Amino acid sequence: MEWKEPIHPMADTQTPLPQHHRDPAVHGSFLRRFIRLAGPFFLSEERFQAWLLAGGVIALTLFQIGIQIRINIWNKDFFDALEYLNWGAFLRQMEIFSVLGVVSMGVAVYQVYLKQLLQLRWRKWLTNRLVGGWLENGRHYQLNFVGEGVENPDQRISENVRGATEMAVEFALGILNAALTLVSFTGILWVLSGVLKIVLAGRTFEIPGYMVGAALIYAIVGSFLTYLVGRPIVDANVKQNAAEADFRFALIRVRENSEAIALIGGEADEQKGLVRNFGHVIGASIGLMRAKRHLMWMTSGYAMIGIIYPTLVASPRYFTGVITLGGLMQITAAFGQVQTSLTWFVDNFPQIAEWRSHVARLLEFEDMLQTTIESTTEAGEVTRIELVEEPFEEGKEALTFKDLQITLADGNVVISETNATIHRGEKVLIDGESGSGKSTLLRAAAGLWPWGAGSIHLPSRSKLMFMPQRPYLPLGTLRAAIAYPAPSRRFAVKDMEKALERCGLEHLIPKLNDTDRWDRILSVGELQRVAFTRALLHKPEWIFMDEATAALDEENQASMMQLFHEELAWTTLISVGHRPGLAEFHDRTLHLLKSKTGAQLVKRRPTPTTHAPAKTKIRQRITRSFAASVRRAKSKKKKGAA
Repeated sequence: MEWKEPIHPMADTQTPLPQHHRDPAVHGSFLRRFIRLAGPFFLSEERFQAWLLAGGVIALTLFQIGIQIRINIWNKDFFDALEYLNWGAFLRQMEIFSVLGVVSMGVAVYQVYLKQLLQLRWRKWLTNRLVGGWLENGRHYQLNFVGEGVENPDQRISENVRGATEMAVEFALGILNAALTLVSFTGILWVLSGVLKIVLAGRTFEIPGYMVGAALIYAIVGSFLTYLVGRPIVDANVKQNAAEADFRFALIRVRENSEAIALIGGEADEQKGLVRNFGHVIGASIGLMRAKRHLMWMTSGYAMIGIIYPTLVASPRYFTGVITLGGLMQITAAFGQVQTSLTWFVDNFPQIAEWRSHVARLLEFEDMLQTTIESTTEAGEVTRIELVEEPFEEGKEALTFKDLQITLADGNVVISETNATIHRGEKVLIDGESGSGKSTLLRAAAGLWPWGAGSIHLPSRSKLMFMPQRPYLPLGTLRAAIAYPAPSRRFAVKDMEKALERCGLEHLIPKLNDTDRWDRILSVGELQRVAFTRALLHKPEWIFMDEATAALDEENQASMMQLFHEELAWTTLISVGHRPGLAEFHDRTLHLLKSKTGAQLVKRRPTPTTHAPAKTKIRQRITRSFAASVRRAKSKKKKGAA
């Protein structure tokens, strides 16, 4: 069920990705597309908790606004007590403020806590949805061959999902709070403003609730300037996000290939590449900093004027004695609440731009997940390889290629029309020169390569096991890695020890419960023998091997292949390889004959150099079996002596 990194001589000739995959804003409203992607969380199996948390946050938000209204009233009473030097009233107002402060703190703490729980659950749901779509039916592998592919899926699923969901909750609550605060304090400000009388040309003009109008004018001017000046921040954020992801990916590649780099002495070249990638990060960051700098000039000036603006506008009524100092402070505080609500867009524009960059990358990723995996013939016909799981009678299963044609994602033919059948219990070798499509044929049988036409009829997927050239070992204990993809508790420790010993890996038995990076600690030859250990434990009915003995010496290869004539004699084997001596462990050989119109799968005629007589085969197998028994006996003797 694992595959080595896909390499194909024509893998770089890919069909250009349609523009709508690179630009998420093309199809419909940006916000509408985000809601379609992440909104189903509130209709999912977690909807009860989602709505409960959202309702709790909204209720606490309303409560907090009520406290702010009461504090606004307190403002007038407090400053009036100061103005009239009323010590008793001053103490009462301090008591009231203490109560309001404690309640406000408690509400704020639990509001943040419930909000974070909502963000975490939403992120978990969306992460599971995207991961499921990415890993479904090998799509994570197939997307490497479609168009330009999707770079850095790890960063999109981890960082971009977190940013998109967390900031969406912040913005939703921010807008709700701003709207409710605006409604609540606009009425208060209208009443407190009273009527401003202006005398012009001998005539008196009265402006009721003039402070509300002043707040609207100030907010409209600020919002317009913010949008105008801050618009480039959106693109700058997207570029910076992508540059950071590319740099991190380059670092991971160096870490994962450190041995090969060290052996070939490629550190200097890798350093140049990392410096170049980090240069892109610096360039993108500087672009973002410049865009933010321009916006900061505007917002800083806007904020500075906002400190004095409400007092300046309200001062004529104070100096004429119409309102007291407490009234002036209450008006100023109410104006501040209205102004904060109206300028929510101004204050949050940089965060909105960052959020858009997160969402844009997620929408691009979702577009790739929705891409139809298919190929197009020269005649323009859209085709794909059909995988059919046949309901065979027990013991009569077969693998059949019917009119099978395999192409690259761009339509170039790799294997031309082929028909072949492999019956249950057969041991079949598929050989051919490099690049003829041997591995691609196995990928098609695994359902990982849908490009082409025709059909593959095979038994249930649960009966199959695929063994690549470099087996995959997950993170965790060695026991879990050997049992993969089944849970380690499925196999008894004694059975696992016996399988390791049979495959010449008895030195790993004491390390079964150790946790390490086994894919890097073990040699390629040991990794391949771990794959055979897996096969011994899982006992699949069908095994597909892709150069699974390429790193083994002839003796170890013979020992491993002997499994299919002893412990796994009833297993059907289809293997890809071209190593000398491999053919003698198979009943027959199918050869991929390369041609200009695509490789042809043909039966290979036995020759004295490739197929030994039957008696010779039996003698060789007995000899190798005896040698393996001797090795096991020596191993047991050493173990007993220890």
